[in-house]
Amino acid sequence: MRGSIKAFISLTTVIILVVGIFGVGLQVRAANAAFNWALQWSDEFNDPANTGLDTSQWIYDIGTSYPGGPQDWGNGEVQTYTNSTANVYQDGAGHLVIKPIHQGKAPLSGWTSGRIETQRLDFAAPVGGAMAVEASIQQPNVSGKAAKGYWPAFWMLGAAFRGNYWNWPGIGEIDIMEDINGQSLVFATLHCGSSPGGPCNETTGLSSGPHPCPGCQAGFHIYRMEYDRSVFPEQLRWYLDGVQYHMVSADEVDASTWSSALHHGFFILLNVAIGGSWPGNPTKSTASGIPMLVDYVRVYYAQ
Repeated sequence: MRGSIKAFISLTTVIILVVGIFGVGLQVRAANAAFNWALQWSDEFNDPANTGLDTSQWIYDIGTSYPGGPQDWGNGEVQTYTNSTANVYQDGAGHLVIKPIHQGKAPLSGWTSGRIETQRLDFAAPVGGAMAVEASIQQPNVSGKAAKGYWPAFWMLGAAFRGNYWNWPGIGEIDIMEDINGQSLVFATLHCGSSPGGPCNETTGLSSGPHPCPGCQAGFHIYRMEYDRSVFPEQLRWYLDGVQYHMVSADEVDASTWSSALHHGFFILLNVAIGGSWPGNPTKSTASGIPMLVDYVRVYYAQ
């Protein structure tokens, strides 16, 4: 046995040397290896109470669609997004607040809320390195019938989506945190390829499905995605409070689909939608004014 181990070690050494000599990019970093992460960008939301966002950092999405894009944001949502500090503001205690509000008696009309996206659209994992995108978020503290139609999200879209709006899902969408109807769950998803169907099973995408998220309505939790280009095949990994619960590997789809979805820059989005094809529409029992709170958003690179 000991001799076999020595022979294996010797053979492994030879293979590594040969690969090094011929430059065949062997990826030797383990998927869970420690990275030396360097902060690239962040917003800590430390401005005074009832102030809006820094528009050098963020864009407010307005209305019921992008200009010329699919109506109702492509999902059948019923809210209108605004840049009003009634819907999107900083609370003076280090938090961003995104608050859906209902006015009027009809359950499907009169909803406003907030959706924002970073000005930057160049967040990209370095070749041979990794990118981590995380936020500390308290989901809207609502459940049961009062939560019907609530759809908070922290996510990313491929840069090429901005200004086109009809090239989804090929340009890539990474959902870091989604929940619907106050279920105390989190969903992690990569959307890619073509829709419907295609290599990424759209419109469902390559999803974790519902993952338990106890206490996520009552307090802050850390939602994190790592895109690791230091391993072969490349990996996307999702974490809740530092514990990995989902992974998508590049070998799950063809190389062209993976490259089109991920080998480019992204921008980051935060929003609370109301209604739509996934959560279903709000009812007369749906509560108004229950916010999503964001403590920070941060982007790290490792090389």
